[in-house]
Amino acid sequence: MKDLQKRIDVIAVGHALVDIRIKVSEFPKPDQESPILRTKWGAGGSAVNVSIAVKRLGMDSGIIAKIGFDSFGRIIVDELLKEGIDIKGLRISLGDTGFSVVAIDPQGEITMYGYKGSAEDLKPEEIDEDLIKESKYIHIASLRIDTSIKALELAKKYGLTSSWDPGRVLSRRGLSELKKILEISDIVLLNSQEAYYITNENDYKRAADIIKDLGPEIVVIKLGREGSYIRTKDSSEYIPAFQITNPVDTTGAGDAYAAGFITSLLRGYTIKKAAIYASAVAALKIMRLGSHEAPSHDEVIKFIWDRIPSF
Repeated sequence: MKDLQKRIDVIAVGHALVDIRIKVSEFPKPDQESPILRTKWGAGGSAVNVSIAVKRLGMDSGIIAKIGFDSFGRIIVDELLKEGIDIKGLRISLGDTGFSVVAIDPQGEITMYGYKGSAEDLKPEEIDEDLIKESKYIHIASLRIDTSIKALELAKKYGLTSSWDPGRVLSRRGLSELKKILEISDIVLLNSQEAYYITNENDYKRAADIIKDLGPEIVVIKLGREGSYIRTKDSSEYIPAFQITNPVDTTGAGDAYAAGFITSLLRGYTIKKAAIYASAVAALKIMRLGSHEAPSHDEVIKFIWDRIPSF
């Protein structure tokens, strides 16, 4: 029987930004110009991307993040409301809403400039405890250490399963500063470069072992187009990626993977099936322009069955 107190399946904690995306014919060298082929503006950032992807995959989600009292903040609020995300945990600052400028080449590769603005000003005392209490699962990504720890401690208090994704910048802080987060996270998702920054270990499998031994039940190393590596207490498994011949935008693929992994675990999938499902979510997202352009659950299942009929 469903716990009536747990009205939200997944609460996403992290950055809420505006993404300014430009498709270019090529990345220019210094003092050169590249024509812009297409533009798109919209909400982005780890918390936005995951909360929207979870909702599109058929589960209820909420967000805890901070935005500015400005036009960019309005864009984020409007998109979250349109998607049906619970925004009770959204905090408003008198500062500027953060934003990213993302240039994308014809192969879907990106170069990015980021300004975090108010997103990184979310303080531990601004975490909405009631919203966490009403949720089943919490995912924290790319957020300052003190606020991440507070969110994880509240997750432990109310019996939520938790996952953490450090992101590019935070992973550079290294093991000594991130150890506390690793010790109290149930699941850690990160790419191979982030795993290296944290552990100083080039071999992602050994890096996963180091992280797992600190406490997480599951460590997921995202390997991009090469797939993913899953390490648990009792097993390890490599899951190949779905091959995409027409990539459009790789931004947000890691967040899409995280949302797929989380929702499939909540559906009761095995860890291996969850990784396959997550890989499919990421693959479908890569074929669309926009960091939160995640597919529906039905689209994911069809995509997998067309390639793995035994799924």
